Amino acid sequence: MAKKSAVNRNERVKKLVVQYAAKRDALKAIANDESLPLEERFEARLKLAELPRNSSKVRIRNRCEVTGRPRAYYRKLKMSRIALRELGSNGQIPGLVKSSW
Repeated sequence: MAKKSAVNRNERVKKLVVQYAAKRDALKAIANDESLPLEERFEARLKLAELPRNSSKVRIRNRCEVTGRPRAYYRKLKMSRIALRELGSNGQIPGLVKSSW
């Protein structure tokens, strides 16, 4: 049996988010539409609650693409500060100059 790591769990969450995105958006639109009757909006909220928890986008953890590290994550580069420093020191990131004084 394969070991279940946090990186693998995060990948499964990403797949669920994509799978249920359209359904979640449709239910949220119904639930937040003030022109609809209260019962209909409440029913949409109940259906939304029945969807898997991990299908919510806020459950995705930003992780480094290189190491899988969840902390000190740079969104633009999709990597952690440690991976950025290592690749920068090796000259593998164009335009990045590691300063030292």
